[in-house]
Amino acid sequence: MAGESAGVEAHRQRSHARELRRQADDAEQRADRFEIAHRTESETARILAPLAGIGYHLLADRRWPGSRTAQVDMVVVGRAGVFIVDTKAWREVAVHGDRITRGQEDVTDDIARLADLAYSTEAALADTGLAPGEVHAVAALAGQKKMHARVASVDVIGAHDLVGHITKRGARLSASRVDDVLAAMLRHFPVIGDEATAPPQIVAPTAVLPREPAPTPAPTMAAMDDELTDQLLDGVLEAPIEDWMAFLDPAQAKLVRRSFNGPARIRGAAGTGKTVVGLHRAAYLARATGGRVLFTTYISTLPKVLESLLERLAPDMVGRVDFMGVHAFATRLLKERGIAFRAPGREARLAFDDAWNAIRASSPLRSSRFSRSYWEDEISHVIKGRGLTQFDEYADLARVGRKHALPLETRQAVWDLYEAYARGLRERRAHDWEDIVLLARDAVRAVPLERYDAVIVDEAQDLSCAMVALVHQLVGDRTDGLTLIGDGQQTIYPGGYTLGEVGINLSGRGVVLDVNHRNTAEILEFAKEMVADDQFVDIEGVDGVGDAVSDVSRSGAAPTMTRLTSRADHDRAMLDRLAEVLRLVGTGHGDVGILTATNRQANDVMEALGRAGIPTVSLQQYAGRTSDAVRVGTVKRAKGLEFKQVLLAHVDPRLLDAAPAEPSETERERRERGRRELYVGMTRARDGLWVGVRNGTGSNR
Repeated sequence: MAGESAGVEAHRQRSHARELRRQADDAEQRADRFEIAHRTESETARILAPLAGIGYHLLADRRWPGSRTAQVDMVVVGRAGVFIVDTKAWREVAVHGDRITRGQEDVTDDIARLADLAYSTEAALADTGLAPGEVHAVAALAGQKKMHARVASVDVIGAHDLVGHITKRGARLSASRVDDVLAAMLRHFPVIGDEATAPPQIVAPTAVLPREPAPTPAPTMAAMDDELTDQLLDGVLEAPIEDWMAFLDPAQAKLVRRSFNGPARIRGAAGTGKTVVGLHRAAYLARATGGRVLFTTYISTLPKVLESLLERLAPDMVGRVDFMGVHAFATRLLKERGIAFRAPGREARLAFDDAWNAIRASSPLRSSRFSRSYWEDEISHVIKGRGLTQFDEYADLARVGRKHALPLETRQAVWDLYEAYARGLRERRAHDWEDIVLLARDAVRAVPLERYDAVIVDEAQDLSCAMVALVHQLVGDRTDGLTLIGDGQQTIYPGGYTLGEVGINLSGRGVVLDVNHRNTAEILEFAKEMVADDQFVDIEGVDGVGDAVSDVSRSGAAPTMTRLTSRADHDRAMLDRLAEVLRLVGTGHGDVGILTATNRQANDVMEALGRAGIPTVSLQQYAGRTSDAVRVGTVKRAKGLEFKQVLLAHVDPRLLDAAPAEPSETERERRERGRRELYVGMTRARDGLWVGVRNGTGSNR
């Protein structure tokens, strides 16, 4: 027994000795790892140090938010955005699709945690107005160069490539925006061992940083909002207009990230930033879902402008957001599905000519109170825009957007005209644009298109029922699937619809933007006179008079209106005004938009500017890129755009004079739409507005 006891004791001592050696080995390995980490972090700090000399702020050895022990090696804040840098002493790194390995070890989870940190940091910075996509996670591989991979939205690069990786993004943030972001980052990432959460002193990057002084109380976000917005505005007012068009205030930045459990709507008066919110939201949803987003609108030229702006604000999302007008989307879908159609053109016009000419003189459609164009619009927007197939559907229709009630006899005459037109199209094997949309809608109903995780619709009030049904079918009622953006006050096309007709229920998922950052108070007040008495049925099905603006952030010179009697006088006054605004500090040719009601008038303007040697670019070709050329086009083409200075040329005096005592229905609707169009044109102006009214322009409309 004594021998057995001695053996047990010897075994216990040997086991204890092995455990001590293991603990010693572990301690030595931890020390080695700490020493390696210390050396690699110091190396990264030395590599990044030159950035401090060109205005970047380097915050080293910061505490990981929510943890008392985890550390963030380096946070870089500057004009190129925010970069969270984590140094890795990894060798034999390989990327396999969405996974990354270190030798035989899968280290994807380490990278994913860094991605999560960037995502939560982005959310914490929303109060500064920083747009999604400006916070970047970087895993820096110590001692390596010319290595770049992307895993879980994290850039995995050689440490020696860090400076070039950061600076290649250029100056994306204003100086005041950098200051605001820096203050927030100092609170979000405290120094290791310091429980302080207020802004500390900024120090130069070194391997080991001194402790920072005691914090001072930070103002609350509620108190900072107005001051922050003023600072943000100051930083972009002098930049090219394209930079201004991507500006977000703190409230808008929060809205970009807001989640809705179904279709949602963002609305607000002109100048409240709806389109830019939609653009940033498209980039955010593409990044958050990892899928594709469709950004569509009625205006065919706006998508290419917005795509160019996306390249500025979220270059990593280029190719993940598809920008196209709703007609372009419909035609592409039909081609992909192999569905035969004919591009609308001369044959469709001839088919309507035949149907119209066959109407007898006694028809109620021949009444002097209406014109042929009134009935063309009735068929295009009211009947075909809804895809009606039976007269009973039309007989009981509320005809949202058309204010003149039609008796049953007149509706029957309209339906007969529609059927004659439809027969003519079939006989000629022709289609109009409404047919293209209906064919696409039916194609998606038959075979769903599972390509997009989200759809953003800008200027939603200008779409038809069939168009909205088409885009709704792409995503259904899924969370954050459909975002409708628009303002009923800016409807400049005949007809209309309500979301109830399409089967869309917002259920309180609506947000109203009510702060105007674009226009000066003087411009906005002037423009509102155009729609002071305007009433309409909003797409949510309620009577509206336009959303109110709670605050206008800027003031400036009063708009100027000049009445002229000849084209020569008009052109001289227009050129004088252009010369005047170009003398203003910070305003170049590319910051000026000259807008008209018709393409013919736009061509006249371009000819006048060409004779004066002034460079121009048509809004039909404008793609949202900075250039030293005056933008010229129709108000319709300018929807969704902004200019520092707007000149409205060849304005029809009938839209500004008192309304006729007894206007025809055609004249009444044309006047209301024309004044809404003027309102849209006037509110494109950020700093200054000139209105050139010329007698005799009515013939050009």
